Amino acid sequence: MKKFFEEFKAFALKGNMMDMAIGVIIGGAFSTLVTSLTDNLISPILGILGKVNFDAMMWDVFGDGKLVFKYGAFITAVINFLIMAFVLFCIVKAMNKLMEVGKHEEAAPAEPEAPAAPTQEELLADILAELKKQNEEKTA
Repeated sequence: MKKFFEEFKAFALKGNMMDMAIGVIIGGAFSTLVTSLTDNLISPILGILGKVNFDAMMWDVFGDGKLVFKYGAFITAVINFLIMAFVLFCIVKAMNKLMEVGKHEEAAPAEPEAPAAPTQEELLADILAELKKQNEEKTA
């Protein structure tokens, strides 16, 4: 059991785990900020331009207020999602660009040069020497 807790402690205190926890906290705060932006700025502006109040958009099924579908709140949530998705896309794109700039291209190790091939004249000289040698052996 002690080993289990030691492993859990090592896992929980890794840098990646702490970075993820900080990211979740900042993400929650960012979500609140985007929700406030949508509720307090974007929805009223769209309401002015389109003569529509998203908060008032609802469907009362029986007319007694017991079963109400607030689809205006859903539209607001969709706008929140789109804003957050766009911002996260921009952040990831910027991070990828920074990572690409940060990479240093390592020079590929130089391939060893192949030994120089003999020239045509050298080959012909070798052939001539070999023929002379064979001719001397036959006559001897």
